[in-house]
Amino acid sequence: MCTKKVLPFTGSATAIVTPMRYDGEIDYAAFERLIEFQISNGSDALVICGTTGESATLDDHEKSELTRLGVRAVDSRVPVIVGTGSNSTRHSIELSKEAYELGADALLLVTPYYNKTSQDGLVRHFEAVADSTPLPVILYSVPSRTGVNITPETCQRLKTHERICAIKEASGDISQIARIRALCGDELYVYSGNDDQTLPILSLGGKGVISVFSNICPRVSHDICALWNDGKASDAAALFLDYLDLMNALFCDVNPLPVKEALNIMGFAVGKCRAPLYDVSQKASDALISAMSRHGLI
Repeated sequence: MCTKKVLPFTGSATAIVTPMRYDGEIDYAAFERLIEFQISNGSDALVICGTTGESATLDDHEKSELTRLGVRAVDSRVPVIVGTGSNSTRHSIELSKEAYELGADALLLVTPYYNKTSQDGLVRHFEAVADSTPLPVILYSVPSRTGVNITPETCQRLKTHERICAIKEASGDISQIARIRALCGDELYVYSGNDDQTLPILSLGGKGVISVFSNICPRVSHDICALWNDGKASDAAALFLDYLDLMNALFCDVNPLPVKEALNIMGFAVGKCRAPLYDVSQKASDALISAMSRHGLI
């Protein structure tokens, strides 16, 4: 029997960047300013310590500080979702417990990377982490980065866990996403993990997007989802298609290089990415500036 699960959010959640100072340390004051910009411009939730937040180069202390500050600054105005995925199940459990203690509203769990575990291994991993706290869990499938895909059949197995409520789907495979919806229904909701697929995924019954684009256009990202959910499909499509060029420009180089470049151009002073990510290529920067200019961001 299908049991509907409570979602952490519906709409657009910003996978927020982690601002850095020139010495490579986190700029926590700038992080707080970004949070205020996001909330005042309609973001429905914030994701801290995700891929766009450079989780791969943050140490555990930094993740704790970002979570602590994020929860405090948000002050229950929107849900705070914390990326606690790891390629070590034990480490992911530790990170998840810490996020829970610091007041996170939900967890985002990327597939274990590099190890390349089996689908059975994925089930055991996700269930073990989900069992470690009372928080809702959003799975995160991004095989282009991790080398591991969460298959629709594995989603069907994981949907039975009481706290695994959704998946951030960034495989880019619309047919796979449709099959997840067919197999799981409202026992495992779907968020788009790619901005350029937000509207197609909403049309399949998706509940929103975990967005890079919304770092610079939070109101637009929110409005696309809100228009769709209000039954204004043509208006949502028109807005989505108008901004598709900018969404694509934000992936003209490896994320989060372009989005940090865009925020810096807009005056947010978020600094550079940590090594091994360095500078946006000139070609990518030119494409980004062109798209930003078209939309009046510079």
